[in-house]
Amino acid sequence: MIKELTIHTSLNLLNIEQKKALLEHDSASFFQTPEALHFFDTIGFETFAFAIESDVKITAFVSGIIQKEKGIKSHFSRRAIIFGGPILSADAEEHHITTLFKTVINHLKNKVIYIESRNLNDYSHYKETLEKIGFEYHPHLNFHVPCETEEQVKKKMSNSKLRQVKKSIKEGAEVREANHQSEIEEYYTILFNLYKTKVKTPLPDLHFFITLWSQRIAKFLLVFYKDEVIGGIIFPVFQDKVIYEWYVCGKDGIYKNIYPSILATWSAIQYACNNNIKRFDFMGAGKPDEDYGVREFKSKFGGDLVEHGRFIYVVNPFLYSLGKKAVKVLKSKKI
Repeated sequence: MIKELTIHTSLNLLNIEQKKALLEHDSASFFQTPEALHFFDTIGFETFAFAIESDVKITAFVSGIIQKEKGIKSHFSRRAIIFGGPILSADAEEHHITTLFKTVINHLKNKVIYIESRNLNDYSHYKETLEKIGFEYHPHLNFHVPCETEEQVKKKMSNSKLRQVKKSIKEGAEVREANHQSEIEEYYTILFNLYKTKVKTPLPDLHFFITLWSQRIAKFLLVFYKDEVIGGIIFPVFQDKVIYEWYVCGKDGIYKNIYPSILATWSAIQYACNNNIKRFDFMGAGKPDEDYGVREFKSKFGGDLVEHGRFIYVVNPFLYSLGKKAVKVLKSKKI
């Protein structure tokens, strides 16, 4: 006999005990916390959260945001992003999962072109279940760095990266937390130039980063050289479990023997080790069948290569195809 399910369409409909239990699951992440959703709300993103309740327990949950570009491009870029993937308890049955994702589709299909679950955990057991209701699985790589001790991480890191960290510090580069909005603005200028010339994908505006810093739900470790910001990294911390590399950049190749992007990344990994945080998550390393220049960089920090993929449900195939072509054209342009 199938037990009756309760469908919740807002995080506010869950009680305190249910919310707390959700975040204790192995598949939970920072991006599913009330603090993260509140942050996205305050900077103008439309957020969503859906949960399945069975016998008082929440067995399946997703949350995320609706993203779109500004101006005329907004109509062609509407997508729902489920950061981290779903939270699925050991009690989650197949019909709990299908009910959850069917609810997601029904509520979002008139608002977006596609729905994408960017998985930060292994959901391989649920591929078949999600494929039955129209989600396609797309392989996507990532690196997880175990952070038990600094010494163990260094043993797995490449010698070249360790030398570059040492050289950077010897030349006078130092890392410290951001203390002033002006430092966030300097960091953003570097990040903006990186995305404009190399990454070529949408980047949130300065207000996003200032709000993220002012709400103190993510750490900003900045690299300084002669009192100038030359790089840095932004990472949310989820309990004692994970640090997520959200954004990292640096004025690489400008100062002799100083490697700001490498030093920033290492500083965040070191922070995890010193604060008993179990893992550093690189938040993606590209598709297995495509060249991804940053993958080589990320591979040098001693992490384990994982393939947790993404689930994508296409609401509007024509606009989805058009958007993919536009991204390819943008990335192929030389600036």
